[in-house]
Amino acid sequence: MEKAAAPTPTPHVLVIPFTAQGHTLPLLDFAALLAARGLRLTVVTTPANLPLLSPLLAAHPAAVRPLTLPFPSGTLLPPGLENTKGCAPQYFPVFLHALASLRDPILAWARSQPDDPVAAVIADFFCGWAQPLARELGAAGIVFTPSGVLGTAIPHSLFRRLVSRPPDCGDEFTVSFPAIPGEPAFQWREISMMYKWFLEAGDDEQATTVRESVRQNFLWNVQESWVIVSNTFRALEGRYLETPLEDMGFKRIWAVGPVAPETDPAGTRGGEAAVAAANLGAWLDAFPEGSVVYVCFGSQAVLTPAVAAALAEALERSAVPFVWVVSAGNSGVVPEGFEARVSERGLVVRGWAPQVAALRHAAVGWFMTHCGWNSVLEAAAAGVPMLAWPMTADQFANARLLVDEVRVAVRACAGSFGVAPDAGELAAVLRDAVGTKGHGVRARAKELAAEAARAVKEGGSSYADLEALVHEIRKLC
Repeated sequence: MEKAAAPTPTPHVLVIPFTAQGHTLPLLDFAALLAARGLRLTVVTTPANLPLLSPLLAAHPAAVRPLTLPFPSGTLLPPGLENTKGCAPQYFPVFLHALASLRDPILAWARSQPDDPVAAVIADFFCGWAQPLARELGAAGIVFTPSGVLGTAIPHSLFRRLVSRPPDCGDEFTVSFPAIPGEPAFQWREISMMYKWFLEAGDDEQATTVRESVRQNFLWNVQESWVIVSNTFRALEGRYLETPLEDMGFKRIWAVGPVAPETDPAGTRGGEAAVAAANLGAWLDAFPEGSVVYVCFGSQAVLTPAVAAALAEALERSAVPFVWVVSAGNSGVVPEGFEARVSERGLVVRGWAPQVAALRHAAVGWFMTHCGWNSVLEAAAAGVPMLAWPMTADQFANARLLVDEVRVAVRACAGSFGVAPDAGELAAVLRDAVGTKGHGVRARAKELAAEAARAVKEGGSSYADLEALVHEIRKLC
């Protein structure tokens, strides 16, 4: 009788998110896909961020466990602040530097269990320090980018080349990216705040330490990693996936998106919703198909009173039905009396909203968005065209992709962070979108939704990349 073959060991994968909603959620969605394919996962978290893991732990209790570590103390962050949700964007570099202090506790944990070695480390691209950590553990380092390929390549290009603006030039100074297909170019006002902070921060010891940590983060991603995984799909960013990019170290980029679930019945993905999905759906039921504009700028954008006033005036003058989601950090900027004046056709939601459910409601025809990548993919998967209002980070690159290349969006505002639009012009954009002028973009958005659905099903491009990646990880044991 032949001896039975020894069972193939199940790879142990360490997952390291960055503590921002827009980064943590897609990485946890990706982790769920890996757990569903039989990998064992340990997910690093801190006490205040542990609740974000609840859906993943409940869905895969045998495959996923948390590694809860104290948030690094002695940082430049206020005590008790463990997530960038509701914080101004300038906190990002400090969080990036602070989280690097988790390296030693993670290393100690890994060495304390020699019988269960880590085969691979999957880390957010803002946690580049995890790539040399993976090497030290004898594991494969995998960079997960919650942004698209274009939006990821641009900051890596900036930190690699150290582009600066001449002292005699204003915000119209143009930065080109010749190593990226199409040679995109952006004005200085469209360059991410993190990169501009890197160039302009002071020369004191603390600022110098944080600056070097930020730049090294991006260099480690391309110099130390095994592979790069992006939450995107080929119908959306095929031209940036066909050929390895110099700015990404000529590494193959595995496109596995959209990784988010198609439905979120409870509307609690990412936190407790300020309005129940069922109640929001019931309010939307009163409006014709495609007539409502959903307005949301994510959990990070902080609107100035002038920007909020211009947006409120435009919504009021446009006469279009709308839902305006106001994040916790912006709750006081809605003009007094505005809600009463628009109560018959407008709804203001203060706090976290069930966005996936809202975008898939038949009444929602457009999404006014900051073009954060999670919002982009949620709209793309739902077949909802976008009114692009980028403010910072990768958002200008995403807007360029959506408006000029994929043609599933129109520009709502050309300003940057803190720049108030002309209310009359913005009202006209809203009316045109909901009217007949928006027909072509709406049709293209429906086509992209069908392509996104095909990508993640068996036989689709993202499904194939995910299966191939899991196969490669299994070979590490």
